Amino acid sequence: MSVIDKSTSRDAALQEAFGAEVAELYAQAARGEANAALQRALELRSFLAVAEEQVSRVRDRVHAATAADGAMDDLSAKDLRWDADWLEAALAGRDGYTAALDELLRTMPSPTQAAAPRRGLSPKTAATAPPAPAVPRAGAVRTPRP
Repeated sequence: MSVIDKSTSRDAALQEAFGAEVAELYAQAARGEANAALQRALELRSFLAVAEEQVSRVRDRVHAATAADGAMDDLSAKDLRWDADWLEAALAGRDGYTAALDELLRTMPSPTQAAAPRRGLSPKTAATAPPAPAVPRAGAVRTPRP
């Protein structure tokens, strides 16, 4: 199943922020009509959908293993510890994606607000950083210079 079809805990916030259903937002992006904020929001939402799916899978696995009608001989502390580690990792990922998406939605300009040009900045001017110093290759032996 595509991430477009999966619901997430932040879909309502996306719909409110961008004024359209999630499927329509993805359609806008596919047509090349999405601004940078929408593109980033949809990317974060896609990651969030996968992370929330992982949380659900582990939760369901733990529930099945500890069901009241389950066989006691099938319980394994090792498996439950493994699932606890997986759950911790999945929740950490989910928390990171929700925080990033919430921050993006909080700080982005409103859809009606046009991007105002900044005084003193010329769109023709581009700054480039100096090239980074060459990094010695891994495993290379330095030889003393005369």
